[in-house]
Amino acid sequence: MSYQSWFNKHADKHTTIVEKLISCGKKSDEIIDYFDYENMVKEEPDFCPLYKENKKCHAIEELNCYLCACPNFRFKDEGIKRVEEKMQYSFCSINSKHGMQGVYSDKIHQDCSKCEVPHLKSYITEHFDLNWKKIMQKCTL
Repeated sequence: MSYQSWFNKHADKHTTIVEKLISCGKKSDEIIDYFDYENMVKEEPDFCPLYKENKKCHAIEELNCYLCACPNFRFKDEGIKRVEEKMQYSFCSINSKHGMQGVYSDKIHQDCSKCEVPHLKSYITEHFDLNWKKIMQKCTL
């Protein structure tokens, strides 16, 4: 699955959940709380394939899934630039010290597995918008 395909499908799933919560009268802080990992595993098992395995994408005690993906992630399915003999497809715009570039044969992708930035409630609250695509608008190059 391409980055863009995942991005669009995820945005649709996110929007469906947020619209459901708004229709129930939930406020912003309640919507953010709803996206806590422990709740999402029970209430929205199809939101993430890892939920079925009861597995987290990041080893964070209080993982929040509102910003599944990161506003600082940049990608382009056609490739961004050549680095030696390899094509780079994604990177971190803030060069997080917890991120790294992963090399997979002739492809370079950003590896965010050790970065907690977008999954912390404080970060989500600071960047919150009901429209996930609006928060993530700079991701696609």
